[in-house]
Amino acid sequence: TGSVSSECLGNLLRITLSAEYFEDKYLSFSVVDQSGIAWELDEDVASQCGYTVTYSNWSRIEFHASALSCHSRLEKDAFIVTVQIKASHTPDMKNATTHLKVASCYYGPWSPRELLCESNYMEVSVTREVPQALKDFVEDEPGDWILAFPEAKAGEASVWQIVFHQPEEKKALLVSDAWSAGYGLNITDTRVLLRIPYTAAEIQLVEDQGITFSAVRSSIFYKQRWMILMVDTAVACPVDGVYYTNKTIIWTVPKYIQLLSAGATSSKDVLVEAGVDLHKLSAKEMTSREYVLMNDLNVITMKIPIGAEGGYYKTSVSNGQHGVKYAINLFLEHQWEDNKWGLTKHTIIKEIETPFEQVELTITNNSNLSVRLMNVTVGTFLPDVELVNLIIEGATVAVPEAVQHGYLIYAIRYANGSKAYVVQAPLDAPSIRKEYIREDMRAFTLNVTLAFITYPTSETFTVPVITVSTVKDAVLPSARGHCDRKNIHLTITHGNVDQKWLPFISDWHLTQEAAQKYNYSLKDNGTHLAISVPFLSSHLNYEDFNSSGIKASLHLTLKDDITLANRKDFSISCVFSPSELIQCLPNGTVVITAVKLVGVADLDTSLLVLRDRLCKPSLVTEKTATFKFSVNTCGTSRKFSSTAMAYENEVLYFKPGNDTPVYQLKFVCWYAIKQTVDVQYESKKNPPPSIKPGFGSLALSLKLFKEKSYSEPYQESEYPVVKYLREALYFEVELLQPKDARLELNLDDCWATNSQNQGSLPQWLILINGCENSEDSYKTIFHEVNYSLRVKLPQHLKRFEVRMFAFVQGTTLLQE
Repeated sequence: TGSVSSECLGNLLRITLSAEYFEDKYLSFSVVDQSGIAWELDEDVASQCGYTVTYSNWSRIEFHASALSCHSRLEKDAFIVTVQIKASHTPDMKNATTHLKVASCYYGPWSPRELLCESNYMEVSVTREVPQALKDFVEDEPGDWILAFPEAKAGEASVWQIVFHQPEEKKALLVSDAWSAGYGLNITDTRVLLRIPYTAAEIQLVEDQGITFSAVRSSIFYKQRWMILMVDTAVACPVDGVYYTNKTIIWTVPKYIQLLSAGATSSKDVLVEAGVDLHKLSAKEMTSREYVLMNDLNVITMKIPIGAEGGYYKTSVSNGQHGVKYAINLFLEHQWEDNKWGLTKHTIIKEIETPFEQVELTITNNSNLSVRLMNVTVGTFLPDVELVNLIIEGATVAVPEAVQHGYLIYAIRYANGSKAYVVQAPLDAPSIRKEYIREDMRAFTLNVTLAFITYPTSETFTVPVITVSTVKDAVLPSARGHCDRKNIHLTITHGNVDQKWLPFISDWHLTQEAAQKYNYSLKDNGTHLAISVPFLSSHLNYEDFNSSGIKASLHLTLKDDITLANRKDFSISCVFSPSELIQCLPNGTVVITAVKLVGVADLDTSLLVLRDRLCKPSLVTEKTATFKFSVNTCGTSRKFSSTAMAYENEVLYFKPGNDTPVYQLKFVCWYAIKQTVDVQYESKKNPPPSIKPGFGSLALSLKLFKEKSYSEPYQESEYPVVKYLREALYFEVELLQPKDARLELNLDDCWATNSQNQGSLPQWLILINGCENSEDSYKTIFHEVNYSLRVKLPQHLKRFEVRMFAFVQGTTLLQE
């Protein structure tokens, strides 16, 4: 078929498999014998039987067979080999396609001795002749034949045996034992063949003219009645002899190896030929390829320019780095004649690879920013490389699955067989990092690692691809703000660069937890970030203070979530009425809050005092101090006018050892006087106080809090609140309007229903006439309300605690 072709070179058959057809397939090779039985080949069987399978030249697969391989069929002057090739897409070889190739090769007259050096075995074949007399034998190595002869005499009649000559000992094996040890033997009517894998135990490394050879010295004998047939089966194949200089491969092979020429006193060259891939090259072809073949007195030398025609580059990996090697499959045939053997043909097949050479890969950014597409080309690669995985943000993704992450991967193939890979991803893909760099510019970073594998060696390497493109599309966040009587409000509209920026007030990271702790409001709906901060807050800056008002500023910074570098600053300033700092209660109690100004950096608010320095603040924060005292104390002075009475005091700050204050806040409480009269009075029993009923609008709020401290109410989004039976519920009722300090909130009746309709039944009274329900198993508990930053008028609030209960009818739980 077109997918399998064959050709012959002397006593060798080569079958070539098409790379295009068999690419990405799992293969198995079998040789079919004359009985039709298919013998599957593995590495051991192949080297024992005279077969070689090689993968070369970008997945080109070759099968070699020796003329005297195990299952060759000899007919006249040709040998026939039948090969069965199975190809499957899975390693278990299921649903395999079978290809049968029958090939025959003509072989010419055999030389008395033929030596073959394949990549996985050595082979020696000699003419089978009966010697005239033992005295005519010439020893290959002193003592070899003398040592072998006693073994031959003692050997069993009609049985072939092998004697291995080693420096320390001789070792005799029956042919059956040698076969079990991995040796291959083939004995025809005219020839005796011994095949030795390079892994054989009896191989010796010998040196000749500075070149190392794998060698075996052996004798094969056959005893039959009066006759002993002995055959010299020594063989040697060069192991090294290759070196590289000036971009040239130099291969040197000694001509007359002592092991193979023992006993000969004269020799001469008959033929020296060379070629590539079992193709003999003429002198003209060698010249066109710039090959050099030199036949000197003692050595044969071949010089091949690295990169020359006939060889090929293959991908190689060293320490995870991508590179190449130049490979070429040379063969050398040397025929010589001596006065011992007559004609000897020595064929050497040599697979040569140059040392690893690292190759830097080109990464080209071809991004089309007008369509917001990142496009990177990586390459070029040789055809034996395949992209298998992408590593995206630490996760390994197979190429077919990359599209799910926004990546499009495809290969570009060039006319010479090489290829490059293209990686495309939209700018908005989740794994593309977006970074604001300046003004209206954003940087988009593609950071992906490509994982490759080489065939057929299965080496792996990775290529990190990092490319940055800048686009003029940055939209910065903007802000607007406003103030009411109690709070500063700042609303930030998100752009496309600040999704992960963090809000900071000074060096304080404003999180949801932190905002709740300080009774701030922080909401982010994805498009807007809304922040509300009370006027009296430790995170505001108080910049100016005069009779017309207090200037308070909120400075907010958005910072990078990784480097914490400042990205955008916002600031809003509001002027609040000084009356927000002072309360003059009807009962003569004054509550005054002093604030720390920006210009007094080292002021410690806990050390602020009134005129009477024994009067210290009752509530202190980093930037405020609150005093609560009676107008008749703390050094308060009093002035009268015709219509009013004024009480004056000062909040002061003294540095240690200095009686001159560095901070001074004067404040006055005015009380109106309708008239002043002199009266004479006597002690009488005062009548009981009475309250006159009146009518008007009251604004009330009812809140449920999480703890007894009443610091954190449940938010609207947290309703309905789930509680267990008998678990405490903390309620707070507040009079919102009017803000009249003379009013006091008193609760009359409070009740619970089974639905949101306050008039629905059943009902249960929690408070009756302002008191707990005496029929309750767990009575309502009232909690005292004290002045704080949040509570300016404690008399406007009532707090009470109720235990969770459920409505039942008989033994049935009632539900809405």
